[in-house]
Amino acid sequence: MSEDIINRRAIQWFPGHMAKTLRLMETEIRNVDCVLQILDARIPLSSLNPEIERITSGKPHLYIMNKADLADPDITAQWLAYFKSAGAGCLPMNSKQSGKAGAVKGPIEKELSALMERRRKKGMIGARIRMVVGIPNVGKSTFINSFAGAARAKAANKPGVTRGKQWITVDDYDLMDMPGVLWKKFDSLETATNLAFIGSIKDDILDIEELACGLLSGVRAIYPQRLMERYKLDEQALALPPYDLLQAIGAKRGMLISGGEIDTERASIAVLDEFRGAKMG
Repeated sequence: MSEDIINRRAIQWFPGHMAKTLRLMETEIRNVDCVLQILDARIPLSSLNPEIERITSGKPHLYIMNKADLADPDITAQWLAYFKSAGAGCLPMNSKQSGKAGAVKGPIEKELSALMERRRKKGMIGARIRMVVGIPNVGKSTFINSFAGAARAKAANKPGVTRGKQWITVDDYDLMDMPGVLWKKFDSLETATNLAFIGSIKDDILDIEELACGLLSGVRAIYPQRLMERYKLDEQALALPPYDLLQAIGAKRGMLISGGEIDTERASIAVLDEFRGAKMG
């Protein structure tokens, strides 16, 4: 990805509530039996926060690959094998399972049983407290609501909704919902770009047109047919430079402003919203 997609200063976005969350996590981790870390199955490596990994490293881990229905199943299978080979639990989960508590709880309880058995053999009992962590906008609160079978935690398709620690008790489980947290400095521009694509970094601090161009370029390189089908493009349009491709999409959608020019800002918002809403597949 090009450095132009995201301004380097912008990606150092680390609001005060994120620093507070890390401190809270460090305080609470001693009381936690198991960490449920939610990842976005489309970008599992980019959504794996090294700050969270550091703080929770001494605890049993269950990684939940959320939004697996939006990801390439072959790649997801490779990540499941990777985490399990590292001794962690790992489960794929669809993004729209709210209200299906049984479908969520059963596999999780099965996956946790092996992790927690090692804990019981060490004489440690009462394993009921789970800390639910992850980056912003990865689906933590939606996951908790699915697990509980009711709307217990605030959920929205934007980062920064959960602002403080929330306790949710479900049967024999005490779930601690933590706000989403990024890391203080991104060493990888690709990681920052991937996080921006899925909406973990607020759009209003980014150049929305550059972001849409970067997304189009990335999707075109891997799944060109998806773009052609979604936006009714021919091969000639698909081969255009990213900004020209964005204009072609805007033209197809009739997104015009005065003078007949294409409204590329509106087209950019549409492209990002449709990617995040799984309308590209």
